[in-house]
This record gives sequence, structure tokens and C-alpha cells, in this order.
Amino acid sequence: MNHQHLQGLWHAELQGAAPDAKPIAATLRLGPHPELAQSVRGTAQHQGVTAQVSGDIDEGDLTLEESINGTNISATWTGRVVDGSCGKEIRGTWNNANPTPTTPSAPFVLRKQAAWQ
Repeated sequence: MNHQHLQGLWHAELQGAAPDAKPIAATLRLGPHPELAQSVRGTAQHQGVTAQVSGDIDEGDLTLEESINGTNISATWTGRVVDGSCGKEIRGTWNNANPTPTTPSAPFVLRKQAAWQ
């Protein structure tokens, strides 16, 4: 899997802070990065906030940096492509750069959405 496979629409579920909490839904829209040939850039929307994201995938390992203000990293997405998913599912951890009791780090499942050709 390479950066081109990351391009498109992804839906994510982040585990809530409490064991019985509902998952937090997120939507990521990723496209080619205009300055870095092997990377992606786009947006992540969750909890009423739209953040900029950029990153890449290397040998099945995903790394995305999220920025709410466009300057500072507010969170990171690190994960691994699920074996047998044909590159359409990634599992990992969303890490808040400034964790609080209500927004700690959270496991996520990221699933690629089908697109019209």
C-alpha cells in the first residue's frame, strides 16, 4: 500500500474515554500532498471540529499529523493496515497532543469508503 491508496474518503470510529461510551465518529478526506510527492493532505472532522491532516504510509504503517490551527500538531493518527483488508481498513491509536480526561488518546478503526468513478 502506498500514499495513493490513502487518497479518498475514510470513516473512523474512535473509542470513547469511558468503557461504556459510544464511539466518536470521524471523517477523513485525503488527497495528494501538493509539496511532498509520497504524502497525503486533507481534513479530519470529528466532534464538531475540522482539522488539517497530512502524512503518509510506509510498509503498511500509517502516520498522520492533525492540526486544528494549521500550525501546531494537535493530534497524531498512527496505525497499521489490517492484513486481508486489501488496504481498506487501518487500526491504530489517535493521540491527543494535549490529553485531558474527556479527550485522551483513543484506539481507532479507519475504513475506506467506496467512491464513484
